[in-house]
Amino acid sequence: MQITSPQFRQNTITALADKDLQRALANVEKGFIGKRQKAVDKLPEFDALRDSSVAIKEHTLKHLDLYIEAYVAKVEASGGHVHFAEDAEQARQIFLDIARKRNAETVTKGKTMISEEIGLNGFLEENGITPVETDLGEYIIQLRGEHPSHIIAPAIHINRDQVEADFRRFHTDLEVGRDLTAPELLLAEARGVLRKRYGEADIGVTGANFLIAETGTSVIVTNEGNGDLTQLLGKCHVVLASIEKLVPTLNDASQILRVLGRSATGQEASVYTTFSTGPKRTEDPDGPDEYHVILLDNGRTNMLGTEFEDMLRCIRCGACMNHCPVYHAVGGHAYGWVYPGPMGAVLTPALIGVEDGKLLPNASTFCGRCEEVCPMHIPLPKMMRHWREQEYEKHLQPKPARTGLGLWAFFARRPKLYRAAVSFVVPALKLLGGRKRRFAALPLAGGWTQYRDFPAPEGRTFMQAYKQAKGRPEQPARTETKH
Repeated sequence: MQITSPQFRQNTITALADKDLQRALANVEKGFIGKRQKAVDKLPEFDALRDSSVAIKEHTLKHLDLYIEAYVAKVEASGGHVHFAEDAEQARQIFLDIARKRNAETVTKGKTMISEEIGLNGFLEENGITPVETDLGEYIIQLRGEHPSHIIAPAIHINRDQVEADFRRFHTDLEVGRDLTAPELLLAEARGVLRKRYGEADIGVTGANFLIAETGTSVIVTNEGNGDLTQLLGKCHVVLASIEKLVPTLNDASQILRVLGRSATGQEASVYTTFSTGPKRTEDPDGPDEYHVILLDNGRTNMLGTEFEDMLRCIRCGACMNHCPVYHAVGGHAYGWVYPGPMGAVLTPALIGVEDGKLLPNASTFCGRCEEVCPMHIPLPKMMRHWREQEYEKHLQPKPARTGLGLWAFFARRPKLYRAAVSFVVPALKLLGGRKRRFAALPLAGGWTQYRDFPAPEGRTFMQAYKQAKGRPEQPARTETKH
């Protein structure tokens, strides 16, 4: 996947001008926010579960090496294999080695963001292996040659009429007059095509919502059942997961699942929650002959013990982007890589470097909604500020921005001079703002006024209001009269 995060500004301009995208993005707020709130309101202990889930993940991260060792031992005891990948290139090569040993020609995939992170599909095609996405949204965007724009609703940026047009273009045996106007008819058409592919697959690939150290189990949640068919009907099941997906016990995973579904789609639980432990046993009626887990680091250990460690608690529910006004405006592709929204604004610079991802932490209003709804209490705005600090320290900001900050700092360190400047500038701006009390253009503020008006100052400055409040006599404390 080509990284376009450095072109974030241009990406946003393109997104804002895309009428089809803007129409589709209206579904984000309609489809997620209200449902999440209803699901949370029905569970009185939701906040307590959040606190407990945070404690579980924090404990696991502090002892991650021990839980990885325990997990590997259990996987191997069940007949599976664990492979460690330091980076994307190594992960791809490990997968290719497994595929070549099996002479694989076709790979079916349940939804896995790690496969997007390592660029698996394009790599397999280059090596003569056909990847087939089985999640409906992933399948649609594979036909279109695109990448997910949302981590749980990968085709949220596409409208129904666009999907119909794509099916008619790519499904060559589709009858010309067949009705595909309703969502269930589109679903039936996709199902009919994909059902044929499960049995043909040599390898089935899934991601993992959790890896359980106690049992060596991988856990996936889906609403379509495609994950089960992918891992059961393929002769070999490969799990792609990053190291922070570890949790200690089955009870821990079950507890976090209670906040995952509600935060993601407003469901008490996803339709399918599947636990997989090793390859098929003698007494099992079905299942894969081989079971492999590729554990990916790709920069995550560098986050441990830093101000960004909290990001490793993320359970990929998508709640932060569902509530983010910036995501609502530009969608996921504008972020330029695998992970969009507030969580992507923190995780992407950590994985690809702040030099390439520096614009993303600046794409925030700091309204705090992302942190408020995060089931793992991840302080996303705080970490975005940390990235901004690093951007400044490394001199990655444009010169005008650095000059502006330096000028402000000069005045801020000299209170008398600062107040004198404010006493001159504020009345001048009030006067120039006129009756409309706003500016359509301002020197040094073109980045703002190009898209919106700049409000003129109104009322008193903070220091004026503070001095007036300080000068008021203290109000006597209220006393209660007992009768």
